[in-house]
This record gives sequence, structure tokens and C-alpha cells, in this order.
Amino acid sequence: METQLEPMKDDLPLMANTSYMLVKHYVLDLDVDFRSKVIEGIIVLFFETGSQYRKTSSTGKEGCRSQFDEACKRRASEPCHIPVPNLSACSSKMECNDFAVCGKHEEDTSDKNGNHSNEEQASGMSSSKDCCDIENHGNKDFLLVLDCCDLSVLKVEEIDVAAVAGIEEFVRSAKLTDSSKELENLRNQIVHELVALPADRWKEQLRYFTCCSQAPGCGELLFTTDTWSLEIRKSGIQTPADFPHAIRIWYKTKPEGRSVTWTTDQSGRPCVYTVGSPINNRALFPCQEPPVALSTWQASVRAAAGFLVLMSGENSAEPVQLREGILSWYYYVTMPMPASTFTIAVGCWQEVKQQSFTAAIQSNIEFSLPSSQADFRWHEEICGHVEYPCRFQDSAARLQAVIPYRVFAPWCLMERCEECLIQLIPRCLSAAYTTLGTHPFSRLDVLIVPSNFSSLGMASPHIIFLSQSVILGGSHLCGTRLCHEIAHAWFGLAIGAHDWTEEWISEGFATFLEDTFWARAQQQLSHGEVKGQQELKALLRWRRLRDEVQNSEEELQVLRPKKESTGELSESGASVVKHGLKAEKIFMQVHYLKGYFLLRFLARAIGEASYLASLRKFVHKFHGRLVLSQDFLCMLLEDIPEQQKSGLTVESIIQNWLDTPGIPKPLQEEGETWQECPLVQQVSTEVTKWMQANQRIRKSGKKKRKQDEVVFQKLLPDQLVLLLEYLLEGKTLCPRVLQCLEKTYQLREQDAEVRHRWCELVVKHKYVSGYGDVEKFLREDQAMGVYLYGELMLNEDVKQQELAHKCFAAAREHMDTSAAKVVAEMLF
Repeated sequence: METQLEPMKDDLPLMANTSYMLVKHYVLDLDVDFRSKVIEGIIVLFFETGSQYRKTSSTGKEGCRSQFDEACKRRASEPCHIPVPNLSACSSKMECNDFAVCGKHEEDTSDKNGNHSNEEQASGMSSSKDCCDIENHGNKDFLLVLDCCDLSVLKVEEIDVAAVAGIEEFVRSAKLTDSSKELENLRNQIVHELVALPADRWKEQLRYFTCCSQAPGCGELLFTTDTWSLEIRKSGIQTPADFPHAIRIWYKTKPEGRSVTWTTDQSGRPCVYTVGSPINNRALFPCQEPPVALSTWQASVRAAAGFLVLMSGENSAEPVQLREGILSWYYYVTMPMPASTFTIAVGCWQEVKQQSFTAAIQSNIEFSLPSSQADFRWHEEICGHVEYPCRFQDSAARLQAVIPYRVFAPWCLMERCEECLIQLIPRCLSAAYTTLGTHPFSRLDVLIVPSNFSSLGMASPHIIFLSQSVILGGSHLCGTRLCHEIAHAWFGLAIGAHDWTEEWISEGFATFLEDTFWARAQQQLSHGEVKGQQELKALLRWRRLRDEVQNSEEELQVLRPKKESTGELSESGASVVKHGLKAEKIFMQVHYLKGYFLLRFLARAIGEASYLASLRKFVHKFHGRLVLSQDFLCMLLEDIPEQQKSGLTVESIIQNWLDTPGIPKPLQEEGETWQECPLVQQVSTEVTKWMQANQRIRKSGKKKRKQDEVVFQKLLPDQLVLLLEYLLEGKTLCPRVLQCLEKTYQLREQDAEVRHRWCELVVKHKYVSGYGDVEKFLREDQAMGVYLYGELMLNEDVKQQELAHKCFAAAREHMDTSAAKVVAEMLF
């Protein structure tokens, strides 16, 4: 028996037994109800037998033909169509009396703890808890385990895919085995052939997935849920190979479910969206969460007219009116990815239309791009991933510098998006293409999400969420964050971590590439200007990493917390994400920063040009696949001439950078060199001016002197951040200096990174005139404001503590769950 995991500990359990059955495709059919704050509907899962339990057989085609012909007598004569209709409302003509019972009319069988089961319907059957040991199952039933949390599961049934119109022609061309002697095995053989269709038949495949998802049920399956999983079994079925490979689940989410948040946008309109929760999507739909469960999906989502549905999908969906007041939106994905990357947002957002000059900018960028494809000779090689319609093998896609994009925002922020965001997107996309080559995804939606979003941005297939914090106060923060999220298309999505504890593979690469993309997106910067900006940014990140290392637990500073066992799974495929549920971890940046500095260290060791060429090679070799740290490091070192390695080995890099807490030794040695950067020295000069002005004001008391005539230099946003950090480290600044500081740099109009440091100065010096800035920041910049609450409480100042409680009380109802937990611990 496998070790039983205790719920609600720091580690996130991944319960799905993917080694026995592996989901290949999801079909979702959902209704979004804002009155009840529930998403309700049906999900259909198509499986293959897992690697641990594939069963082989050798019967000829004749053995199954009579069964198949008999099965086809029961099929409907009508053709199937995409998109998926409202399954919960349809009345199938394929002998589906059971199927006509929709989820809305099923009885909720949850117990007082919110767990669900229909086990009591099967008298004399053993509990699912007694049959989960696949190794010694004996006469016990096989148990399919899915990741599931905060869901009400209403019904689970097997689907009679053999009843689909036209399926006989599809199967007739397949090589059927003697496992098809029984109708149950025939259905599984149909699913096997369907998921194995070649990539050039993806449209046909989606159509058949749709048809099969609408086929009648052929028997309910026993199920039970607990805190982290949905367990399903079929009486008498003892092996994964014989278990139904197409199942349908009726379910509904709960208003308090942690995968989505129900809130209002900045214009006061209701919305719901996936929040990048630590528990991922298991509170949105039952799924297999381990990264190895790479799957495709298609989804129909219905919402009231006036609402927009955005989703991870290759198509730009157009709504279809089903009946008065109800619209349906359909999306699909043909590139297999983990279920955790599925994203949905439903709200009353407006599309920010591209102005004619923006289109001209995009056209000019594409026209003027250098012929970088000469550097990407790996296109000619066969891809190493499972077969799907891959853009890296599409000659037109390989030449597309800027993919189609759309921007959505609440109406009150549309003007700001027009001024800043929409003009930056083509430049950033083009810069990414120039650096890495082919865009892995065919299009991009960008959505400005509500103020309770707990991050500055989140990338998912075909869609990026951005915090409102990044579009206010100039283009610098907006551009850099956009570049960061665009980088995730390659690192984090097209290439994923085989083990989620190796977050640095996604975040470290995106942080490093953020600088490269942004330097190119700004255009016409000299080499010296690029170097200066990047050294300034390196210093800021080094200071942030130093502070985080000093104020966090050592075990959270390790980039490969499972060390030698990284990537290992139990025999069933279940595993844990170490520290995955630790609330404060979501606000830590160690995996961003140490990952960035490791990649910067490697780039400096072998030369930036060689390093970027290696990145491009890595992308072309590993896109569509999951990787471990060793995969990248081994490939990189293989390409470096021996004389350039300077003693670098995979083992030494892992030991110094990935498996050890604290600041790596090579980084400690480099930390002081950034002080010599001209941009940093300019900041130091300005700090001296401010400290001298502060001394003069203190000596003169209330008398005005000529310190007001001091000329302060204009600073870049990152220079302002460093300036304020230096001032935070100094002694007390008097109110007049703080007032002059704000006025000189217009700090209230700067980006969120600058305003955050300004708020810290306000709190440290108890500058009452700036408390309104702090309150506004805590209300509108929730992605960055968590630790300001702690600073307000630490000063033990009554007014500041009252301010903290006031702001938390106003924001708590809609605040991100992890953020609210951390803040509550600070305040109470």
C-alpha cells in the first residue's frame, strides 16, 4: 500500500494513478451561473491504458466484427457536429434515457464533510478504500483515481462510444485485436484508435470526440470523493485495460472552490476566472494533475448574454445564441498539455480595438525583421514530442514574427490599454520571435484581470492575465511583465517541468528572457544602454534575493527540494508537490531569482551569443515535452568546447545552484560588481543629494533655505526603485524631504514597483500625508501589497494598525485565498 497523505499539510498531493490510466482528451460542457456562483455541467474523459498496465492480445478482425455490427445497430443516424451542444439539456436519440437526466436534476449526495459517493447503491460491494492497492488487487476492482477538490460530483457513467454514427468506418480501418471479443473491450478499442489518430486528422478527431461525448451512457459507475480525489470503479473490472476508457461525469463547482474566484471587475461587473491556485484546476473539473498527463481539450461554455468567455484555445471563439439571453462559446486545443494549464475567464470585459497606427507598427515589425530563421536549422528535424499539429513544422508559422492578438479589459481601463499595452504587444512578440524563433501558439489574448489577482501576470496557452498594476504609470513595468509572460509560451508551456517542484525551469528562464526580449522591444538601444539596464536590474534582483534568503525558511530556498528523487513517481503515478500548499510560498521569488542568476552565470561563462543559440536548440529539441534540470544542463555543456567550461559540470551546477539554500557562492562573488554600473552610480549621487538636503532641513528647523534649489536628475523607473530602496536603508527622513521627494519624481504617477517602495517609505517614517497612497495601493495593487500589511503592524503605531485593519476588512471578501491567509496571520 502507498503511504496515505494527510490533507492540508504543506505538500500538495497529486493523487491521480496515471501509470495505470492516462487521460488523453477532455470534453467539457459547462454552464456559468453568477447568481449561485457555480459552474455546472459535464466532463467527458478519454483514456489510454497507462504504461504500467498495458494489456496485449491477438484476436483477428473477424472476432470483433459481429459484435461491432451489433453495436452499430443501436447508433443514431444523424451526423455529429462541433461545437458540443448543451449536453445537460439534450435528449439523445441513441437510447440514452439515463443520459437525458442532467446534472441539475441529480441529487447531491454529499455528506456533512462535503464528500460524495454512490457506493451505498451497490450492496455487498467492498469500499473503494479497500481496493486501491493495484499491486495486490486479487479479486478486488480496479480503482481509477482522479484529482478532485471542492467539487460536488453527481453522477459518473460509462459511455457507449460504439453507438456513434459513422464509427464503424472509423474502426473498420483499424487493426482490431482479440480484446474486442466483448463489447466493453470494443468500446475501449474505439477510444484507443481515436486518440491515436495522426495529427493531420485533428479536425476529424475533434468531431469524433464530440460525437462520442454525446453518445448514450451504458451503465453508472461507482464513485466516492474525499478531500483530494475522486475514485471511480466498475464492479467486476479488475484491470486498467478492461476499465471503461470513456467516462462522463456530472458535477458542479462550489462557490468557495479554490481553483476559480468569483468577484467583480474594476467597473463593478461580476466575473469569474481561474486564479493560478496552488491546487491548480482540480476544483474546476475532475482531472489528472500530474504533468505527465499531457492532454488536449475542447469546451463549450454557456453564460448569460452580455458576458464574454475567454479560454485556453487555439480558436478565437465567436458566441452562438442558444436561446434568448444565453450564449455559447466553444474552444479547443490540439497541443497536449497538463490540465493545470487550462484557463477560463468569464466577465463583461470589452475588447480594446487596435488602432490603424498599431496595425502599421505590427506590419512594419514583421517586414523589417532580420532573417533569423537561418539560425534555426533544427526545424528540418523531426520533432521529439508525441504527434500533434506542431507549429515548428509549419513553414508559414515559422515566419510569423507577430501572432494575432486581442486585448480585453473593463471599460474603465480601456483608454490606458489603448495608450500603453496594445502598442507594446507586437514589439514584445517580435522581440521574442527574434530571440527564440517560432511562436509555439497560434494566437494570444491578453486580459486585464480584477484587482484581487495575486500576481502581476499569469501565462496560459493562448491567453495571458495581467494585473491592472502593470498598465499604470508608464510603459516600463508593463513591457517587462509582458515580456516575462510571453517567454512562458516557450518555457513553462511548450516546455514544461517534469516535476513541479522544479519551478525554476519555468520562472528562471522567463525572468532571464524578460530582459533579452525587453532590450530588443525597446529598439535602437546601444549595447552600452542595454548592458547598463541589465546590470541595474541584476542589482535590484540580487538585493531582493538577499532579503528573501534572510527572511525565509532554508528549505524554501532550494530550487530542487526533492534532490535526487526529483521526477520520481510512485508505481501508480501519484506524487506530491513539495511545499505546494505553503501559503507564503506563492509570494516568494527565490525560484525566479536564483534561476535567473544561474542562467545569467551560464550565459556569461560561455558568451551570450553562444548561450542564446543553445537556448534556441533546446527549444527545438524539447518543445512539446517535459524536462528535468539535467536535460538542459547536459545539452548546454555538451555544446561548450572543453576549454570554455572552466570546470563546470552538471553535478557542480546542481550542487551549488539547485540543491543548496542561500545565495550561491559564484553569485556572492559577483554581487559587488554592479555597484560600478553608471546607472547605479547615478542613483548613488542622487541619494547623497537627498541625504544632504535632509540634514540641512533638520538643522534649519522650519526655515526655508536654498536646498529647494538643488537640481535632481531624471531617473529611469528601475533607478527610482533603487533610489527609494537606498533611502529606506538610511536614517529618518523629515516630512518636508518626503514631500519634496514625491513632488520631484511624481511618485504617485509612477509604476507599481516604484509606488510600492514609496509606500514603504511612508510607513517607515509615519508620513501621515502619504497614508492615502498606502490605502490606495492596498486596494488597487493587491498583487504586491501583502507585505505592506506586515510593515503597518510592525511599527506598533495605532494609526497604521487601524489603516491595516480597515484596508483588509474592505478587501478581504474578494482577496485571493492565500493572500488573505497570510495577511490574517499578520493582523490577528
